[in-house]
Amino acid sequence: MLRFAVVGIDHGHIFDQVKGLLAAGGEFVGYCDKTSVPALVDGFRETYPDIPVIDRDAIFADPDIDVICIAAIPADRAGLAIRAMEAGKDVMVDKPGVTTPEQLAAVKATVESTGRIFSICFSERLCVRSAVKAGKLVREGAIGTVVQTLGMGPHRKQFDKRPDWFFKPERFGGIIVDIASHQIDQFLFFTGSATGEVTASSIGNFGTKQHAAFQDFGEVLLRSDHASGYIRVDWFTPEGLPTWGDGRLTILGTDGYIELRKYIDIAGRPGKDHLFLVNQAGVEYIDCSAEPIEYFGQFIADVRDRTQTAMSQDHVFEVCRLSLAAQAKAENISPRRAG
Repeated sequence: MLRFAVVGIDHGHIFDQVKGLLAAGGEFVGYCDKTSVPALVDGFRETYPDIPVIDRDAIFADPDIDVICIAAIPADRAGLAIRAMEAGKDVMVDKPGVTTPEQLAAVKATVESTGRIFSICFSERLCVRSAVKAGKLVREGAIGTVVQTLGMGPHRKQFDKRPDWFFKPERFGGIIVDIASHQIDQFLFFTGSATGEVTASSIGNFGTKQHAAFQDFGEVLLRSDHASGYIRVDWFTPEGLPTWGDGRLTILGTDGYIELRKYIDIAGRPGKDHLFLVNQAGVEYIDCSAEPIEYFGQFIADVRDRTQTAMSQDHVFEVCRLSLAAQAKAENISPRRAG
């Protein structure tokens, strides 16, 4: 049985990792309670009251721990992952796995020298049942050859619950690195592209005057040798929406298209994981709420067999590279403000 521990409880995505590995048969053996968001650790204690708190150094030193899950402050994730891999452990990291080109180079070198797995849990594809179903439909040829993806990742600010690092681009990586890495992952996956390039990108601060360095809007135009992609991410989800964001993905193929309404179908069907398939046969709605999540079981098998079925290492690194490139070249289109 795979034994895993948690280091870095600074983002709620850590709950997805733990839940997923437990459901796939992993054993949760402990966590370090160091955090910048005490409420998350409180939630850990309530959710997993029988799981012990373990000193961070002891977790890294324990030879019986196979995997370390990391959702630390984004700028700290790469360093913790490197330490874990050098200690002989595979790692599952929340996005973004890296926030600078130097971190990416160091992680790649560590993977090469240690042979360990560095996997980023891109939850908007891997933990979303409608996205899992879409992947199967694309592989089956339901919409022909995919030529473009249109991904939107809106989020709600909830500033009163955010730690200080949330407002510092050097700590969270910038809006494209932090959020759009999800959509870049989806572009590469659904178009079957091994690599890509950033055609254009923009960032801006349109509605967050009290935090001048914060980026509340970002967009990216991507292309590969056979497909293109457009991404829009933002922090403008209104309080009236009954979920944190109306995340959507449209996958355009030569014989049809798929639209995912991942978290809500506004003024429509209740619940989440809505998929709409339009092709030569007609129009079909698919409720994906019972679609099984595959990533965590595949990850456990990869740790056991030293394979890359959950996600190739090259794919992880290419998502990171494109995210960093798009962030670095982004034009700041913030409106000019008097004073």
